[in-house]
Amino acid sequence: MKPTAGNGQAKDDLSRRYWLAAVSAVGSVGVVTTCVPFVASMSPSERARAFGAPVEVDVAAFKPGELHTVAWRGKPVWLLMRTPSMLDAIRGHDALLVDPRSDRREQQPEYARNELRSVRPDIAVMVALCTHLGCIPTFRPEPGAVDIGASWPGGFYCPCHGSRFDFSGRVFKNVPAPSNLEVPPHHYIGASRLLIGEDPPRT
Repeated sequence: MKPTAGNGQAKDDLSRRYWLAAVSAVGSVGVVTTCVPFVASMSPSERARAFGAPVEVDVAAFKPGELHTVAWRGKPVWLLMRTPSMLDAIRGHDALLVDPRSDRREQQPEYARNELRSVRPDIAVMVALCTHLGCIPTFRPEPGAVDIGASWPGGFYCPCHGSRFDFSGRVFKNVPAPSNLEVPPHHYIGASRLLIGEDPPRT
């Protein structure tokens, strides 16, 4: 008995479906095989950093007065190597500040609730976003700048709306920014390795 045209068409359709499934499966394996080496090459992964993975920085080569910027959780973080004159400039203007003693605990970890708002006196670690609208302030270390005012001790100035912060990231009164710059969790691994995004281990 000869097969009918309908039976032949059904066999052809079944055969096409089989090969389509086989090709799709092979293609999927190829995509996975291609992606694995690509993902493995990300070390540390930018995606991991975006979700909050700690960032390790070697501060050994930092020079006094230098300002460095690193990325953590998609935010810029400043690392300022403060000079002795910068440390002196931090003292003596508490009356001009909104929160000189860092009483707003959410702005810094407990171990950074001090006059310098840092673990080490010489290095300030701050999120470089103005607490008004999230602009990035400019570094203005020169005291008494004409465009800022004679009482300006040096620090960070946001030209967008005029907010001012000292070398510890403390906000001045009568500016739009309501609070100090944020100090992220951080601690040192040895003498020169700084880990941003993780509190120090409990002892």
